[in-house]
Amino acid sequence: MSNSLKFRGVVVVLCLLLSVFAITPSLMRDSLPQWWLDSFNPIQLGLDLQGGMHLVLGVDVDKAVESRVDTIIDQTESRLREKDIIFKRLERRQGDRLVVIVYDEEEGDRVDALMAEDYRSLEAETFSGVGGYIEKHFRLNDTEIESIKDYAVRQALETMRNRVDQFGVSEPTLQRQSGNRILIQLPGVKDPERAISLLGKTARLEFKMVDETANLTDALAGKLPSGSQLLYERNVNRATGAETETPLVVIDKTVLTGDLLSDANVRIDTRFNEPYVSIDFNAVGAKRFEQITASNVGKRMAIVLDDNIYSAPVIRERIAGGSAQISGSFTSQEATDLAIILRAGSLPAPVQILENRTVGPSLGHDSIAKGIKSIWVGAVFVVLAMVIYYQLSGVVAVVALSLNILFITAMLSLFGATLTLPGLAGIVLTIGMAVDANVLIFERIREEVRLGRSPKIALESGYSKAFVTIIDANLTTLLAALVLFQFGTGPVRGFAVTLSIGIIASLFTAIFVSRFIFELFMKGREVKRLSI
Repeated sequence: MSNSLKFRGVVVVLCLLLSVFAITPSLMRDSLPQWWLDSFNPIQLGLDLQGGMHLVLGVDVDKAVESRVDTIIDQTESRLREKDIIFKRLERRQGDRLVVIVYDEEEGDRVDALMAEDYRSLEAETFSGVGGYIEKHFRLNDTEIESIKDYAVRQALETMRNRVDQFGVSEPTLQRQSGNRILIQLPGVKDPERAISLLGKTARLEFKMVDETANLTDALAGKLPSGSQLLYERNVNRATGAETETPLVVIDKTVLTGDLLSDANVRIDTRFNEPYVSIDFNAVGAKRFEQITASNVGKRMAIVLDDNIYSAPVIRERIAGGSAQISGSFTSQEATDLAIILRAGSLPAPVQILENRTVGPSLGHDSIAKGIKSIWVGAVFVVLAMVIYYQLSGVVAVVALSLNILFITAMLSLFGATLTLPGLAGIVLTIGMAVDANVLIFERIREEVRLGRSPKIALESGYSKAFVTIIDANLTTLLAALVLFQFGTGPVRGFAVTLSIGIIASLFTAIFVSRFIFELFMKGREVKRLSI
């Protein structure tokens, strides 16, 4: 009995000390040493408690399909030239269709054979002769289209997650919803506009050669040479800060894309003390960049991000090593954001913001105040009921209840869980449920006392007989909470987390802690009557 009591006492004291150490960073973070903060994280508050952003983004998956067809067109053009197949042109139609225009049926048959060999995901459609030419039509099959759309959403979700991680938001929520939607919750975001800019930017980085032969006046009038496009370069006057846009005609074909980047970082130009973005290519990209610069010495290469030219430097010599820089009169914040989205990767398709809600910190503080008030009100009613009905034994239950709340908050910190408004509701529910086990135990003890058992025997018998019932009742509730956590989203999971933690803490305090208090009180005393 003595050894068992000592063991129980050691366990309770250790749990108390650990709980105090875990909770303290949430209460007085600024005055604690760094080793303490490194060991125990403060409790993270959810979006509804500390404010932040709630976004629902829609992925334009049709654009992903079109991009896939454009890639096939570029690859097919090279393959046709390799095979010496004579063709007039290739073009995309209706989003998911590729058309190869040839001069005669013999070349058309060779195109059919090549496409069947290289692209099994394409279905050949009926061809037609227009103006003396023959059009060979190919369409992506339905399975491939669905695969591209699904991959586009999954890749967009992963890209968003990378951007959010580098943005520095703690405990973000990113989930795929039905259809082509992505849910993003960013607690504690102080600059919503910057977050939207980072998340919504497609960030498709392209390198294109400037068309020096094009007539700029004609281009501005809408008369563009075939295979060219008109883009604008943003310039900022260092003296006045005024922004201007310089039109440039670039060759439509992309010579290199940002998919081959390995890293992007902000650097400072020592000449003008201005930030720029330094980019590094992977092995494939470095080799390709070296080839492009070697064959275009003396020409201008435009660095294009989402159809905006950031810079268009002249290639002075062959550039080996796979490094380049993007300059464009950036502010420090603009350069940092550009480096973030380039490191995180481009989106496979454009996204649209379908829902944008910002929760202010004042609303979160009000929610916390009301939640804590509800906890106190619930606790007071439970305390009064237990003390009035079970007398001194009720006081033991109240002590166990207080420790229960302490252990719940400590476990939230230890597990790195996020406390939400539904989570506070789970704590309130746990307070009500926490005394259930004590009620079962006390009623069993009362039965034993009525049968004439001594207080010690009645106590041991009451705990042993109620044990199975308590475990059974709480285990079923815990399983339900785990199901909610597994299949629920957002608020439901927040509720399930605190409910699960609360059940575990309730079992410990009701079965282990309260019994320790009784045994500690009765040790060395001749107790003739229990106040129950």
